Amino acid sequence: MLAGAIGDPIPSAATPRIVHGTPGLPGKATAVVGMRRSGKTTFVHIGRRAKLEAGIPRERLVFVGFEDERLAGLKADQLGHLVEEYYRRFPSTRGKETVHWAFDEIQNVKGWETFVRRILDTERVEVTVSGSSAALLSRELATAMRGRAWEVVIHPFGFEEYLRHNVLPVPADPRLLTSAERSALEGAFIDHLFVGGFPEAQGLDAATRHRLLGSYVDVAILRDVMERHGVTQAVALRWLVRHLLGNAGAAFSVEKFHGSLRSQGIRIARDTLHDMMSHLEDCFLVRTVWMESTSERQRMVNPRKVYPVDPGLIGVFDRSGRANIGHALETAVLIELERRLASVTYVRTEGGREVDFLARGAAGGEDLVQVCADLSDPATAERELRALQEAGRAFPRAKKLILTLTLATETPSHGWPGGIEVRPAYEWMLEGPT
Repeated sequence: MLAGAIGDPIPSAATPRIVHGTPGLPGKATAVVGMRRSGKTTFVHIGRRAKLEAGIPRERLVFVGFEDERLAGLKADQLGHLVEEYYRRFPSTRGKETVHWAFDEIQNVKGWETFVRRILDTERVEVTVSGSSAALLSRELATAMRGRAWEVVIHPFGFEEYLRHNVLPVPADPRLLTSAERSALEGAFIDHLFVGGFPEAQGLDAATRHRLLGSYVDVAILRDVMERHGVTQAVALRWLVRHLLGNAGAAFSVEKFHGSLRSQGIRIARDTLHDMMSHLEDCFLVRTVWMESTSERQRMVNPRKVYPVDPGLIGVFDRSGRANIGHALETAVLIELERRLASVTYVRTEGGREVDFLARGAAGGEDLVQVCADLSDPATAERELRALQEAGRAFPRAKKLILTLTLATETPSHGWPGGIEVRPAYEWMLEGPT
């Protein structure tokens, strides 16, 4: 049985994924995490394909999928049989060649961490694990793996990945486009904001896409929250999910939502709602942005802003009938900042104005980012500019940036004030981190 379960044909290369930072470190297991159906397993196969093309023999690229029915019920103390079976088949590799093991959905085997630590210590191996992110949390991996795990987060397609997946041209320099090229690129960007970046959702009609994305959310609720954490208050959980995904970027307070549930006759403890929020973040269904503050108490008492992990989810749960392109744009910018490994908060100025994101990069740089789909209205432009100027006084080192849906045609002849840069979000996304 084990002999048949070890390995599989390496699939042909799929759409390349963009991962910022170091994709792996020697001596550590690479843990590939992210929202369900975002492409984690495919990412693992792309890495295997790259190793094969670099000359590593096929027999040293081993893939084991623990959703294989032949491995159902396998216990942690039996995982060693997989390694021994491999070396029985390829004895000449033991201790002499590095064997690259990829374990998919390994969370199905309770206690797998001990096995992975052991083979890292005793065999000549590289190990990649992937699976449900709610079961491969960074804080749990740090404890269970004792510093032997390196987390890589896979998000749904960003804009460049979306273009490549749909066989659309990716400009070498998005600032240097003809009018026709820019119109086509802007049209593709707007489509991306509505369709989102889940690979299976590409090319589907709206009704089918919404049904598919809705099923992703249902599975995350059932398996990553209710089953994993023993949550029994399904009605309150579904109300919470619908509210969060249908109100992208809105201020959210557990206290206010708790009151709303009580008014509907749904009784639930506040602490339970806090736990549900944590579980939804853990499985990557939602992303949370806290207010920037040096005071932990002030940060906690102010509302947080909550976004879906993909803009395509907004249209599935928003019942307002609005186009919501602005919310989708803001969501896409946040996810791109996360993809670039930035630490993100939002800013409330002394004058009571708000800047969408303060992003701090790993190298220490700061960016104040305001997202505004359309700056053509003078009152809107003044509001966004003034908020950035006020925030800039509090964060003088930060670059100030307004990201728009399309190229701003109303740029003043003397330029934007206060060192503020205004540019289309798609240009910023395609250029990557600076």
